[in-house]
Amino acid sequence: MSQPRINQQIKASEVRVIGSKGENLGVLTLQEALKAADELELDLIEISPNANPPVAKIADVGKFLYEENKKAKTSKKSHSVEIKTVQIKLGTGDHDLSLKAKKTSEWLAEGNRVKVDLFLPGRAKYLDEKFLKERIERMLKLVSVDYKVATPATKSPKGMSVLIERA
Repeated sequence: MSQPRINQQIKASEVRVIGSKGENLGVLTLQEALKAADELELDLIEISPNANPPVAKIADVGKFLYEENKKAKTSKKSHSVEIKTVQIKLGTGDHDLSLKAKKTSEWLAEGNRVKVDLFLPGRAKYLDEKFLKERIERMLKLVSVDYKVATPATKSPKGMSVLIERA
């Protein structure tokens, strides 16, 4: 985000002014707006330069930039949905499966999608598909969070994969 124009940097002759408490002070000349900001010992910040007339707010610059930066960071956080991966093998024991299912449940609760990979070495890739799907189901039964299958179990280069997401 580019820095907003402040005080003397504002080029417009008239600005629509928003007061320090959010009240609308109406359209003022730049000199009147600067004088009003100076009386409150605050700055005049141009927040919407493309409006007609431009919108300026009377506020403390440091506080204003901090709030804008904070808003930008939270909006970035809320939109990222990651695909986490859990890898299991044919011989993975029950205890290990329950640990992986617990981690999968945590990730689903956070809103992430989870890809469950059944790793198949060598000749195991040619085993019966029904048997391989049952192996994946063994782990999925232990997941404590409600989920739905986004992409059903399919053969992948390393074995078989299924993608699940929160229901």
